Amino acid sequence: MKPFLDESKPIYLQIAEWIEDDILRDNLAEGEQVYSTNRFAKMFQINPATAAKGINLLVEEGILFKKRGIGMFVADGAKKVIIDKRKQRFVQETVAELFQEARKLGISREELLTLIKDYEGRESR
Repeated sequence: MKPFLDESKPIYLQIAEWIEDDILRDNLAEGEQVYSTNRFAKMFQINPATAAKGINLLVEEGILFKKRGIGMFVADGAKKVIIDKRKQRFVQETVAELFQEARKLGISREELLTLIKDYEGRESR
């Protein structure tokens, strides 16, 4: 299946996120080999250097590691690294924006918590 690419962000970041998502969904386990840059290039119909940039980003973050002559593999603890990174980004982007907007609208902390609980109740139905 060819993953969908969009123009909202650079392709190499989308490749990195695609790999991260596979790790989070347990489609890629620690120690498991990931696709090669050539396979990503063919799958996404992009330059292999673009695919390599996404993979190298994950190597720099300790999510992947290279076995010389064999390929790239999921590092031990990669899932926790991804979760920690995304939680931090979630707080910095989504939660901060939520609180700023609530403040502008005069929504109290208690009212905001009620709105969140009500939304959660609708989602679970």
